[in-house]
Amino acid sequence: MENNLTYTRSGDYWVPDLELSQQETQPLGKYGRMRKQYLKEHRPVLWNSLILSEQLYPHLAEIEETANRRLEQMMPQMAQTAGVTEELKASDPMKWVGLMNSLKAQAEEVILTELIYA
Repeated sequence: MENNLTYTRSGDYWVPDLELSQQETQPLGKYGRMRKQYLKEHRPVLWNSLILSEQLYPHLAEIEETANRRLEQMMPQMAQTAGVTEELKASDPMKWVGLMNSLKAQAEEVILTELIYA
């Protein structure tokens, strides 16, 4: 078995020169960053495992995509259930904005519970 590792001396110790492969990355959105922070602070074993297996960024990108897709699906359903319509938007825009903000907060709470902090 051939070992291609190189080592660097650090004091009395020999430390392997490990490098992660280059992965194509795009900036993470709100939910990906929130998941990253949660893993770092509350799930250090999973955090380290994802880093060492080079699966952290793909995991965070999947969470981001899933959370955004889920939000897009939930908002129209919740608006319809709450009776938020285009007529309300035209007749009372401030009430419409307040209701939509409230619905978005509710939808985000579900997303945070199910995807980010799970």
